[in-house]
Amino acid sequence: MSLKWLEWAKRIQSLSQSGLTFSKDVFDLERFEELRQISVEIMEEHTGVEMQKIKDLFAAEKGYQTPKMDVRGAVFHQGKILMVRENIDNKWSLPGGFCDVGLSPAENIAKEIQEESGFVVVPTKMLALLDMNKHPHPPQPFHYYKLFIQCEIVGGEATNGVETKGVEFFPEDGLPELSVNRNVESQLQLLFEFERNPTKPTVFD
Repeated sequence: MSLKWLEWAKRIQSLSQSGLTFSKDVFDLERFEELRQISVEIMEEHTGVEMQKIKDLFAAEKGYQTPKMDVRGAVFHQGKILMVRENIDNKWSLPGGFCDVGLSPAENIAKEIQEESGFVVVPTKMLALLDMNKHPHPPQPFHYYKLFIQCEIVGGEATNGVETKGVEFFPEDGLPELSVNRNVESQLQLLFEFERNPTKPTVFD
């Protein structure tokens, strides 16, 4: 779950970014820049991530800050769920990623699944819209919403992507080591509930 220091750091970062976006007074801009620096120092102290990396990450954000959208695909076959092994940590996740501007959530997940697993899919149902802060993910510098969309395979074959090095289907009682920045076990269990009960209504935080 979200830690208090992380909530404070994110809130300070969000307020400072809004101030830097909308303020015109040079002294106010200096104060908001100092607030952003404080949020960077909090993140460095509690995460061990290099200050310059955090500073570059925060400085790249422009405009009014809103939660980022991460879309994940739930693709079932014979009672098993499709997962891909991530190059970045050698662990497993549902195919997906950040939504690209100009594409709808359905278009995004179809693209991500094909790029990461090789399968061509058709999105069929939005299963869940979850707030990352309300689930046991590791601390993250930004606020994320996670959108889980069920899809059906209509073509293609298992093929590694640029960011993945494994494509497999797993049963609920045999899940691999998860890439917990991307998905956690309780979320996978929720998706299997939809597989067992197709009429289950969409879940949201």
